[in-house]
Amino acid sequence: MSTDPSYPNVVDFAVPGFIALILIELVWITVKHRGGRYEARDAVTSLLMGAGNVAAGLIFGFIAWAFFMWVWQFRLFDLGASLGVILLALVLDDLRYYWVHRFGHRIRWVWASHVNHHSSQHYNLTTALRQTWTGTFTLMMVVRVPLILIGIHPAILVFTFGLNLIYQFWIHTEAIGKMPRWFEAVMNTPSHHRVHHGRNPRYLDANYAGIFIIWDRLFGTFVPELEEETVEYGLVRNLGTFNPLRVAFHEWIGIFRDIARPGIGLKARLLYAIAPPGWSHDGSRDTSDTIKAKYLARHPEAAGTPGLEGISPKP
Repeated sequence: MSTDPSYPNVVDFAVPGFIALILIELVWITVKHRGGRYEARDAVTSLLMGAGNVAAGLIFGFIAWAFFMWVWQFRLFDLGASLGVILLALVLDDLRYYWVHRFGHRIRWVWASHVNHHSSQHYNLTTALRQTWTGTFTLMMVVRVPLILIGIHPAILVFTFGLNLIYQFWIHTEAIGKMPRWFEAVMNTPSHHRVHHGRNPRYLDANYAGIFIIWDRLFGTFVPELEEETVEYGLVRNLGTFNPLRVAFHEWIGIFRDIARPGIGLKARLLYAIAPPGWSHDGSRDTSDTIKAKYLARHPEAAGTPGLEGISPKP
């Protein structure tokens, strides 16, 4: 008889709450005329991306689960399923999420899956639902291997990641300003996550946290939201479309087009897949690093300010 733990899919239970909060935010923005903006086509695209994410999970979810259970047989320990282990899993898997999220902004192959979440030029609770359809193909499932090997059952990790996703829903809003200082110091908040969705040079590649912002503070990727610089949402080069198919697959298509370019070597073809987004063999495109450097060349007075520390100006 199997002794594997079993947990409900908490995200499914949270869906009615998501819908209620979206309606509350919409009413708040409509009545107060502040706290963000809804654009009907943009919101529908986000909802369709969310539905596609659920469908992709149903179709491809068995791949990750089979991999996790295969790894489980090689575990060094079995920590069980106590409340303490669940809390430990919540924290450690959030650390895992931080690194996967960071890889998702620094490795183009992973960015191709994550980019759709940043494709909206608006920031409201529907943006939280704008999720990937292709996460399985990034192979980032391997980052969970150490947690499984130390004895945390895959079912616990799936459960705690569901809690992580639920937590992240409410931080996708402009209707909430800054939280109390002690909370901002430890937890991810709407203010911190607004920065993460910013296309401003100083806000690029910052605040990767899921639940705990302490990871960004610890690993040097924290940037505060500045009152003097309003966050601009979207991509460095916005898509200009509400077509969910293009949102979901445009970067994958771009990768394969670049890999198939004539007249470049094997190394360049590889780098078009694994180098940071914006890398090009001839330097004709900009990565987030060169965007920051060029911004400093135009605004030298910003040197050393949050998000631009340690960057050398580049004409």
